[in-house]
Amino acid sequence: MWEQIWTTIVAEFSDIPDAAQVTQIVLRLTLAALLGGLLGFEREQKGKAAGVRTHMLVALGSAMFVLIPQHAGLQEAELSRVLQGIIAGIGFLGAGTILKGNSEETVKGLTTAAGIWLTAAVGVAAGLGRESTAVLSTLLALAILSLVPFVTRLIDKDTSNGEGASRSGQAAAGPDRREQEDEETERLTEKAGGS
Repeated sequence: MWEQIWTTIVAEFSDIPDAAQVTQIVLRLTLAALLGGLLGFEREQKGKAAGVRTHMLVALGSAMFVLIPQHAGLQEAELSRVLQGIIAGIGFLGAGTILKGNSEETVKGLTTAAGIWLTAAVGVAAGLGRESTAVLSTLLALAILSLVPFVTRLIDKDTSNGEGASRSGQAAAGPDRREQEDEETERLTEKAGGS
């Protein structure tokens, strides 16, 4: 009886026939999770709704969704349907981070939602063995998330200095208002039980 149980267990785990495949799978999944963690860390440092764990899980899950069909021998056409499902599914997850503010123009969480979507793409790239693409897109995303707000503040500051006192007062209030809205979004997310 024990021999039969052991044989069944071995047969169930025989989907990875050799050490090379195990190494490939471990590397791809680990890279996906680490790159997702980097993107999540940036969001978490800014106090956003989705942080390290969420981004790591999105990247890892996306990598798994493409690795499994690859190793099961599915054709490219079938893999494209898997990718379509990932894109649609992650859209729903990202939508959960978007909050509408008090005014008509105020919507928060769009960047985090886009980041979750990008994290899924990074996971897919890692899962498909496109590690260079995954790393480069992560670095580019981190540059965008870090540098664009800095450049925007510089442009706002330059614009406010050249357009008179009333315009200057409005521009100076802009970043403070954004920070207040970010804090409000964070409070709402914490109340809702965010990630």
